[in-house]
Amino acid sequence: MRTVDFTPLYRSIVGFDRLADMMDSATKTEAPGYPPYNIQHLSEDEYLIELAVAGFDDADLGIEVQKNILTISGRIVANADNENAPKFLYRGIAERAFERRFHLADHVEVSEARLLNGMLSIRLLRDIPEAAKPKRISISTQKNGSGTTTLVDSGPSQAA
Repeated sequence: MRTVDFTPLYRSIVGFDRLADMMDSATKTEAPGYPPYNIQHLSEDEYLIELAVAGFDDADLGIEVQKNILTISGRIVANADNENAPKFLYRGIAERAFERRFHLADHVEVSEARLLNGMLSIRLLRDIPEAAKPKRISISTQKNGSGTTTLVDSGPSQAA
């Protein structure tokens, strides 16, 4: 695997520590292959993550968001001592413990999680607060010789 040295970037960026750490960790770790997943871009501000979690029940799964990191974990507690536990001749469905992490952009939140037919679907929405949206600033001008001040508004703001 090829490694990239981000040290020169650390000298010239200020306040982007989280972004630099994300890039650094993304290049150092290999993504596990289990469970398989899809990420869909549904609309400008809506995403869907789907994980194939065959054999897991909702009580076996955990979803947590902390500091813009979505962590999905699964663990089936098998009790082999239980006489009602199934005895397999062949076991092809993995049902092994896992933990998968996704880095979320600012203002992206989990709006819904659903488990249906072995597929865990997590819907994400970007909800930018009014304080973070671009706003139009009025410019004051002064006409020559009149001494009056006029405020010029260049029109409504367009959200990016």
